[in-house]
Amino acid sequence: MTSPTSLHFCSLLLLLLPPLPTVFSFTKDDCLSLKFPVLVEGTSPASWPSRSGEFALGFRPVPGSQTFLLAVWFNKISEKTIVWSANGNNPAPPSSQLNLTGNSEFVLDDPAGNTLWKPKTNGSKATCAAMLNNGNFVILDENYSPIWESFKEPTDTILPGQILGMPSTLRSRQSETDYADGGFELSLQLDGNLVLYLVSEKFRSPYWASTTMNWESQLVFDDAGQIYIQDSNTSAIRTHNLTSEDPGSSQIYYHIARIDQNGVFKLSKHLRNENKAGDGSCSLSWSVVQEIPDDICMTDVNNRNNVGWCGYNSICEKVGKGQAFCRCPERYSLVNPSDPSKGCKPDFPLPSCQPNGWEAEKEQVDFIELHHVDWPLSDYDLQEGHGVDRARCQQLCLDDCFCSAAMHQEKDGLCWSKKFPMSNGRSSPNITKIVLLKVPKAKGSSVTNTKKKGKSTLLLVLALLLGSSTFLNILLLVAISAALFYLYRIKKNSARNASTSATNMRSYTYEELHKATDGFKQTLGRGAFGTVYKGVVASDPKRFVAIKKLEKVAGEGEKEFKTEVSVICQTHHKNLVRLLGYCDEGEHRLLVYEYMSNGSLASFLFGISRPHWNQRVQIAFGIARGLMYLHEECSTQIIHCDIKPQNILLDEYFTPRISDFGLAKLLLADQTRTRTQRRGTIGYFAPEWFSKASISVKVDVYSFGVMLLEIICCQSSISFAMGDEEEALIDWAYECYKEKRLEKLVENDEEARNDMKRLERLVIVAIWCIQEDPSLRPTMKKVSHMLEGVVDVHVPPRPSLYTSPPPIITYI
Repeated sequence: MTSPTSLHFCSLLLLLLPPLPTVFSFTKDDCLSLKFPVLVEGTSPASWPSRSGEFALGFRPVPGSQTFLLAVWFNKISEKTIVWSANGNNPAPPSSQLNLTGNSEFVLDDPAGNTLWKPKTNGSKATCAAMLNNGNFVILDENYSPIWESFKEPTDTILPGQILGMPSTLRSRQSETDYADGGFELSLQLDGNLVLYLVSEKFRSPYWASTTMNWESQLVFDDAGQIYIQDSNTSAIRTHNLTSEDPGSSQIYYHIARIDQNGVFKLSKHLRNENKAGDGSCSLSWSVVQEIPDDICMTDVNNRNNVGWCGYNSICEKVGKGQAFCRCPERYSLVNPSDPSKGCKPDFPLPSCQPNGWEAEKEQVDFIELHHVDWPLSDYDLQEGHGVDRARCQQLCLDDCFCSAAMHQEKDGLCWSKKFPMSNGRSSPNITKIVLLKVPKAKGSSVTNTKKKGKSTLLLVLALLLGSSTFLNILLLVAISAALFYLYRIKKNSARNASTSATNMRSYTYEELHKATDGFKQTLGRGAFGTVYKGVVASDPKRFVAIKKLEKVAGEGEKEFKTEVSVICQTHHKNLVRLLGYCDEGEHRLLVYEYMSNGSLASFLFGISRPHWNQRVQIAFGIARGLMYLHEECSTQIIHCDIKPQNILLDEYFTPRISDFGLAKLLLADQTRTRTQRRGTIGYFAPEWFSKASISVKVDVYSFGVMLLEIICCQSSISFAMGDEEEALIDWAYECYKEKRLEKLVENDEEARNDMKRLERLVIVAIWCIQEDPSLRPTMKKVSHMLEGVVDVHVPPRPSLYTSPPPIITYI
């Protein structure tokens, strides 16, 4: 007799065994009854049911059109939900046919004989087909072996019992009624990572990943309705669960998993017996069990323009499980009423930052208060401190012509200024900030009427005075002339100030900055363009600033210098040091930056104690994002030309900020072939600096690769080259990678040695960056994606040894 202990052991063993695809053996009886043509739209038989009748294959009408899909659907529920289709991008006209040709191929033809779909059977000859009880449509050869399966070429849906290997893809449809390829993709990649992408013809941007890199991954949807990723290439069973909610018994419910038209991967259930829903306790439609990501609105996506899920100026809001919608804030309306995802437009003119703009008359400005709303990627200024209350935050936005909204967080005394267009808008109960949306007051307001009344009274008084006496008329004429001259001077000064405030940039006198630094006494550091001093400007005595005194600026005119500074000032990103103002007074040219309290990355990396591994990794990610912004996302492309740890500063939260960008050379989009003056530091130079090759953004990629190795090893490449080894850090790192001795790069770093998979990924990315041929180096966008594990990382070629000449040490 079998003991209970033995039964429990066997049950546990079955749970630990990897799931295997169900192996079916087919006979002639399994083949569908084949007549020629096999299926014709509009004639009998209308469909081929599976033996159980649960599923059927046939033609289904496309809603709102006179076309049809060759599809598989649930056959026992009233909704007839489609789970696979052959021709979503090319719907069939009436009377189309599924044929088994004389060449033993299944083809879908329209009435004119044009082929709309043909499965890929790799030359194998088809004999018949079978519609299985699990929803899999299978084509069989003469030995009744499967040569093609719908389970291996899914569209947007998977079913219980379906297992996807690497690589596999699910592609969303356009809408509930349009089965053409939509804008989202679920990809099980060759590196084992499961990634959700926003896709279009021009870009492919990830917004969620399973982080199962370097697994031999299988995406498993088991018969119990659970979905998980399993590593099939390890002695210890390793799984990554995607479902945590109870899907309900498979005896009671049907289950499907689908990437929907909004980019959410959903597990849903539906009652098998719809008669049991008669008491109203259960739904007769599909209900969402779980969704990935949990809240699509709160998920950041780096699409081409960073507009977010609902477009510019819009708000994405989740309503219950599986539903999100796009709405406009008050005084805004939809750009396209038939497609809310295209964003919102203001129902008033955009601020012009001109003296006649509506925002210039502050009494005509109003603020609409919004709660639980955020536009996280549109801020360009941050004020903080105990004095920054709601009123102060609103006043800061009122005084700034470019401010479209202010966001205040009372708890920490923070105030963010937002500019048009506002992107990635979302609503959530977890957002505790208050949005103060800046709008012009509605016409007919009391302020406007009072102003008109005052003007009328003034005209009446002037008329009476002008009619009283000649003397008074002359006296009044003189007074009016003086007033007009005074107003002209004010207007002229306002226009000059407006041109500076248009970029939210302050112009300082040399005397102001001399006082701010107490005579340029406290030095923070010396760089390629001059010396940096610590100071406090009189206009903002509560915070420090860093003032760079330029010493090596090319002989540019005043206009050119201000233009260059203006471009830098308009470049805003959380991984860039922000320029606050400038001084251009005679021979004195200075730049005023926000102060970074934690110094440079060089001091942090090469100091006495080694920074934590995860902190170093996050710093590398941030630098990559900042460079990606400079190269690809700001309106004027900027090549830094001097990327090194000394030019990466750390704020109070140790967020990396790139400094000195825009000072080497600004390149317009059509000037990328122009060779720029050699700037930078030996050891970080790309090889093309020493040849006649053109200079492009790839020089920054090379420098980033060297710096990434320094971040990994906590060693300076220049100090390393001067040591006993007499070899370059990049050459030593490649040798360690080639010989599979990566642990030597992180000796005495237990955190890094326990994270060898990520360490290997970072080293491989660095090696790609330091390739001698610039065309082999990835873009910073791809570098960022490779670092974060959302794209494949392939084995790199060997970089040329000693690509840079022996260092002629110049500390700049």
